[in-house]
Amino acid sequence: MQTLTISCVLYNSDPQMLRQTFYSLGQSISVLDGVNVSLDVIDNASVKQFYDMPEIGARCYQVHEHFGHGNIGFGAGHNLSIKNASSTYHLILNPDVILDPSTLQTALAYMDANPDVVLLSPESRDPASGEVQFQCKGYPSLLVLALRLLNIAWLNSLFASPLARYEERERIRAGKPFAAMIVSGCFMLFRTDALKALGGFDERYFLYFEDFDLSLRAQKLGRVVYYPGVRIQHYGGGAGRKGWRHIKMFLRSALTFFNRHGWKWF
Repeated sequence: MQTLTISCVLYNSDPQMLRQTFYSLGQSISVLDGVNVSLDVIDNASVKQFYDMPEIGARCYQVHEHFGHGNIGFGAGHNLSIKNASSTYHLILNPDVILDPSTLQTALAYMDANPDVVLLSPESRDPASGEVQFQCKGYPSLLVLALRLLNIAWLNSLFASPLARYEERERIRAGKPFAAMIVSGCFMLFRTDALKALGGFDERYFLYFEDFDLSLRAQKLGRVVYYPGVRIQHYGGGAGRKGWRHIKMFLRSALTFFNRHGWKWF
């Protein structure tokens, strides 16, 4: 029997959003056949949050809650689950993602049919507009990161071409699978043996760029694929809209990333 482990890291997450995420996850689990699913909820808040998971509890083989460890960061939180995983597949899932009912079924079928794929990334759409989101990326440069952080309309229009290339807009809009360089940490479906071989997330990244780093390292073990047949909706926003504390974390993680993988200016 196949097994799927799922890790979801929380930090003062919105209860209503969580209910939507867990409900959609339960619905997506419900159509799986012959798959044992276990969920790890890692709560990085200093005090355990209240969240209701009746749909999950009815669908999962096991549900584990981790709390009381403090705010150890996004990657370190997921690693609490990854280090103990012995499943066929492991899903890294954000608490602001809505899954289609077919999301997990389609994703696992694709992974089964493509054993050389170690990491799958889905098509993601904006819940309000329905527009496709550009969750896959090329290798970042300091220029495009500065543009995305500032998010000034006239400046973005001036550098529209490098931004479009970085965000893989043409390939994502084509609606076909492709080999991706960097994929979003909001939904990363891994082969568990590959994820464990990589050691999970690099815990030097407290927040931001940990998914960039893990995507690049995953390519040493197999293919990283964007597959639009798997669909999600993703809430969330950029660091620049979350205040100076997030900007500082973004810049600190960017420095760690470039020092490890190489600097690109333009």
